[in-house]
Parts: sequence; C-alpha cells; structure tokens
Amino acid sequence: MTNLLQNMAGMAAMTDQVIATDFLISAKAGVRNTTFALTEATTPEIRTALRKQLNDAIEAHEKIYQYLISRGYYHPSDLKEQLKVDLNASEIAMNLSN
Repeated sequence: MTNLLQNMAGMAAMTDQVIATDFLISAKAGVRNTTFALTEATTPEIRTALRKQLNDAIEAHEKIYQYLISRGYYHPSDLKEQLKVDLNASEIAMNLSN
C-alpha cells in the first residue's frame, strides 16, 4: 500500500511536468507549421493573418518555456541539471508499473 501511495504522489508531480512538456512540444510544432504555411500563402490577407497567428504562437511558446523553467522542469542551459530531471522522470515512470 505504501508503494502505491508513493507512486501516486510521484505521478501527481509528474503529471504537471508531462502536460507542460507536451504543451511545449505542441507549441513548437504550431510555430513550425505556421511558418511553413506563411511561406506558402498566396495573398496579402492570408499572410497577414498567418503572421498574427505566428506571433501568438511564439508568445505562447515563450510563456510555456518560462513556466517549465520556473518549475525546475527544464534546464536548457545546464545539461547536468536537465539530465537529473530526465532521469528522475524516467525513474518515476518506471516505478509506476511496480
């Protein structure tokens, strides 16, 4: 029973990190896809609309990125710290199945 409770506690913290990381990955894809669409746009009106969407997508990406950093989930400039976070996340995930 104790192991189950520990796993559930780890999972709660993990859920926030997983959701935020997935959101960041989706935001990156949105920026990339909007940029591609912008290069293919054929009218000034479409390009204007896509530029606005691109700016909004970049702003959303920045907010998510800052959130991950502020929570200690993401260390883009410190490989050792990021490795610790990733290894901890892997360990929690592996323990969930026990």
